[in-house]
Amino acid sequence: MLLIVTYSRGARQTLRNVCSTHEGTVVRRFGRAALLAETEFGALLALRLREKHGGDVQVERTEPFNEFAAVPSAVRDAATAYENRDARSTSYAKFAAGTVHPDPADLRDSDL
Repeated sequence: MLLIVTYSRGARQTLRNVCSTHEGTVVRRFGRAALLAETEFGALLALRLREKHGGDVQVERTEPFNEFAAVPSAVRDAATAYENRDARSTSYAKFAAGTVHPDPADLRDSDL
């Protein structure tokens, strides 16, 4: 998919117009940003926006996040256990202390 992010009022207006005119190419809209289908037409629309608004439009190529391929099972298990914790006010650091769940400092330093 192509992620389009706009940084000016004019670019946002043009993005709204593109999204309403070409709904079949728009995967999802987020106000100042939109995901377009990764097709040549999606690229045409993205490049048209950048040509018209220059640096006020950022275009990035994205790929879907597959948690089962990208994230270790220990992290997925920790997320599930943390969301099912008894005390909602317990921070993850306190929740993970003394358990088999990954330490938050280790998670911050580990790339996916």
